[in-house]
Amino acid sequence: YLIDLGRQLPPLDDSEKTEANLLHGCQSQVWVVASGDADCLHFRAASDAAIVSGLIALMLKVYDGRSAETVLEMKPDFISSIGLDRHLSSTRNNGLAALHKRLQAEAARRLAAGG
Repeated sequence: YLIDLGRQLPPLDDSEKTEANLLHGCQSQVWVVASGDADCLHFRAASDAAIVSGLIALMLKVYDGRSAETVLEMKPDFISSIGLDRHLSSTRNNGLAALHKRLQAEAARRLAAGG
């Protein structure tokens, strides 16, 4: 199921796979691109690993299209609620935490910019 979710992610253009968009803290290469404003944030992301792409897709299903305030308030509790965290290596759990921090940082940036 995770791999299928990852395959559904729209691909990033090679021009978006930059150092600025690279997510640090992941074992795999992951790029995150944010757009929108404080009222409605949109996230796109890609990875070079199939399972990681699926994990990204799960996170984006929850966070994409939300307001910056909501993104900042939300915690990725659903990962443990569904028991997924027990099936992931500590490296993958750390990567999810890094992705969550990046999404929150993008939200904070939009709020600080006033929209």
